[in-house]
Amino acid sequence: MAAPQESCATSTQSFTLQDRVAIVTGSSRGIGREVALHLSSLGARLVINYSSTNSVPADTLAAEINASATLPRAVAVRADISDPVQVQSLFDSAERAFDSPVHILVNSAGTLDSTYPSVANTSDDSFDRVFAVNARGAFLCAREAANRVKRGGGGRIILFSSSQVAALRPGFAAYTAAKAAVEAMTKILAKELKGTGITANCVAPGPIATELFFGGRTEEQVKKIIDESPLGRLGETKDVAPLVGFLASDAGEWVNGQIIRVNGGYV
Repeated sequence: MAAPQESCATSTQSFTLQDRVAIVTGSSRGIGREVALHLSSLGARLVINYSSTNSVPADTLAAEINASATLPRAVAVRADISDPVQVQSLFDSAERAFDSPVHILVNSAGTLDSTYPSVANTSDDSFDRVFAVNARGAFLCAREAANRVKRGGGGRIILFSSSQVAALRPGFAAYTAAKAAVEAMTKILAKELKGTGITANCVAPGPIATELFFGGRTEEQVKKIIDESPLGRLGETKDVAPLVGFLASDAGEWVNGQIIRVNGGYV
């Protein structure tokens, strides 16, 4: 009977992120917030990234994580991920805060045009804004991570796409195109990181009940989306965070260069 207990202990140990440093972009709200909380529960030390002038949500989350810790386990750092200087500063802040290299990057920051314009009606400004965060931001974070995430084992780069890349719904052209670019970049990055021990994967959620999702949608539109789901509900942030935790852990080492759609069968 001892062998199964040992196996169970080994399995549990493979999920721990004890004292590994994780940057989670866009983590003051939505999916990013839930990811930060989950990684913290696995033992990671967190950099809570936000871009708005309102620091309260990020500071509150960091305080929540630190409340039960003897030493600070989370810091809030403002940075616009579409700016290469600020992305570099974000990694610098992480290394200074925890006197350690970064082990994990989770790039969950994202934006969309909540008017859901057709291609014919998408303005230059809307297109540029969506690509600045969703494509350029992902690239800048991935580039910095590829150069600075700890090598030799345990290094993880986890980018975020969207199940819209598979659904191809009208009204999401710029958003979907930007996320498709992230998916292609992730697969190439995984190959380029050969020999480093760093994995690169992409998580692609479907409709998730967040502020970003509800923006610009009527109750009727939300109901229609729910009706399209085989599970009859919207996804929740807690449906996504455990997958990110798995990919960030040693247990997820053999998953590399993959696009994982987490959408309850939506597509």
